[in-house]
Amino acid sequence: QVQLVESGGGLVQAVGSLRLSCASSSNIFSFATTAWYRQAPGKQRELVAAITSGGSTVYVDSVKGRFTISRGDAKKTVYLQMKSLKPEDTAVYYCKVTLGTGDYWGQGTQVTVSS
Repeated sequence: QVQLVESGGGLVQAVGSLRLSCASSSNIFSFATTAWYRQAPGKQRELVAAITSGGSTVYVDSVKGRFTISRGDAKKTVYLQMKSLKPEDTAVYYCKVTLGTGDYWGQGTQVTVSS
């Protein structure tokens, strides 16, 4: 069974930085597409960034140049480095892995950016 555990969220002031982690007990990130989503209160969940098994990355326009998605060397962790944070980045951030058996989500981690 695939289990994902996110961490690294918290309260930060605007223009600050945070690094989110999505950890798995196996190296599934080496052969899966992994994505970070976020959901702000009253809004739909949106894709923030994704990385394919080959290492290609995509970002939503609002975070380009500020966020970076990457994988750890052991392919058991995916990171989302967030810089120059804005209050509008406030949301619960979720990690999702897409495998042949379906999509698997973590429990989410809260990011709050104060102005």
